[in-house]
Amino acid sequence: MARSMRDIKRQIKSVQNTRQITKAMEMVAASKLRKAQEKAEAARPYSEKLKEVVASIAAGSQGASHPMLVSRPVKKTAYIIVTSDRGLAGGYNANILRKVTMLLSERHPSKDEYGLFVIGRKGRDFLRRRDYPIVEEVTELSDTPTFADIKTIAYSAVSQFETGAYDEVYICYNRFVNAISQIPTVDRLLPMEPVEQQEKAHGVSALYEYEPSAEGVLEVLLPKYAETLIYSAILDGKASELGAKMTAMGSATKNASKMIGSLTLTYNRARQAAITQEITEIVAGANAQS
Repeated sequence: MARSMRDIKRQIKSVQNTRQITKAMEMVAASKLRKAQEKAEAARPYSEKLKEVVASIAAGSQGASHPMLVSRPVKKTAYIIVTSDRGLAGGYNANILRKVTMLLSERHPSKDEYGLFVIGRKGRDFLRRRDYPIVEEVTELSDTPTFADIKTIAYSAVSQFETGAYDEVYICYNRFVNAISQIPTVDRLLPMEPVEQQEKAHGVSALYEYEPSAEGVLEVLLPKYAETLIYSAILDGKASELGAKMTAMGSATKNASKMIGSLTLTYNRARQAAITQEITEIVAGANAQS
């Protein structure tokens, strides 16, 4: 009985140590989440305004002839997949990777029909183990990534679309709603939606003058705009990752507390049984002597 009590006490101590770790990780994720959320939300007005300007230029300059605005027969598709470098984030990585793999199996009978640009070690390792065609990868992003951190992979995806290596580009990420809700999302990045749809959705009515010409500005602005959308999705993904980590560690802390309570009750019962057994033995011994 004493050995059993010792094991229970050791298990309680182990769970208490684990709870301290998960609680600390929850607090760290919560502190980083606010900054990541603010950064993701701050990027949205910029990308929306840029979308408005691009739509205005394209509408006034017959911009539909630009390669990034023209749909063409799809022979090969690029997917930019945003995951995390580390685990302990609940279903954050599993949800987006499940959605992507299902999408690939439904759309493409052959792996020669697409290429993957992967951001995050978890996604890279998952896809590499299953022999998916990874074209480029970026890992070890900070919790507050800058555009310079992903500029190379964003530029590569956009430029390969422009040269015709890919006929479509999709961005796959977890869209941040709040700390407990992240939605796996797959958005078409290139070619961009028709200008008429952008104007209808965003109410573009402003008039602009450009130097040297609207066409020249559009030529430079469209690739930058596509790269900005990629960066905005990565900021959303990072906020989603921290929110998922905070939620997962909060759940782990609560489960540890419940386990400690259950083990403590078991320990107290075992201790009570041991004391009762000792009293019974003492009484039996006293009766035997009388």
